[in-house]
Amino acid sequence: MTIPLLILIESVQDYLPAFEARGFRAIYAPTAEARTRAIREHAADIRIVLTRGATGFRADEMAALPKLEMVCSLGVGYENIDIVAARARGIVVTNGPGANAVAVADHAMALLLGAARRLPQADAWVRQGHWSGFMGPQITGKRLGILGLGTIGLEIARRGANGFGMQVGYYNRRARPETGYAYFDNPRALAAASDFLVVATPGGADTRHLVDAQVLEALGPGGYLVNIARGSVVDTQALIGALEAGRLAGAGLDVVEGEPEIPDALKRLDNVVLTPHSAGRSPEAVDATVALFLDNAAAHFAGKPVLTPVPG
Repeated sequence: MTIPLLILIESVQDYLPAFEARGFRAIYAPTAEARTRAIREHAADIRIVLTRGATGFRADEMAALPKLEMVCSLGVGYENIDIVAARARGIVVTNGPGANAVAVADHAMALLLGAARRLPQADAWVRQGHWSGFMGPQITGKRLGILGLGTIGLEIARRGANGFGMQVGYYNRRARPETGYAYFDNPRALAAASDFLVVATPGGADTRHLVDAQVLEALGPGGYLVNIARGSVVDTQALIGALEAGRLAGAGLDVVEGEPEIPDALKRLDNVVLTPHSAGRSPEAVDATVALFLDNAAAHFAGKPVLTPVPG
């Protein structure tokens, strides 16, 4: 007997045969229309849902699925999964902490370098037939601030400190003195002590607009912001205003508030590098996150504790 699995994300399409081989019947619904239709047509069957933090899964959708036992977030985030509703139903919720941390940290450094050295702009300039220098600050020896020193934040810190000799500071819900990095008790103080500020916090209501106009002002006209966390953590309008007015040197953004819709004002800026929420999508990272999902699902349906339950 196969277990009906509702899949709400497009990044795992190539893994559908692997899901089938592990005893799941994949119901692939990566668009809003397909999602609504799948829930309506398969409501009586679905026992497990695979999603991600930004895509989420709502309380009303859970209520429509009487046999639902498990909701899994492929990555570390779970901000748009209704945890309270799941708990009330006894639905198990898991996530994928650490599975894509290496890929996300690599991408964060790529955005940092790309924004500072203006690599996309230089590439476009050369392709237009020009050959004159672009200037941007060096990275080595500069001050790196990290908002959120979890698994991904630590990977970013190691790259900055060990690869570029950067002075690393961080803001976190709790201090982590064992790391040896400098702790700041608020984001504004960290920004004031940073040349590059990287956002690596969870999303959700608790971190909404944690990077606001005051934090950007503290980062200053020579500072760069990199966000590989969630778009909601940064006040987008404040960021656009700072970039337009030269109160911030540049930004590298893998996530934007309201994505996939991106403000035109942000797209027009030539001191921003944008990528489409792809930091965690290396082949190695997707392999690891899918493997963790399958291990969690196999454990649950074998009557065993899951490996990475969402805390709560």
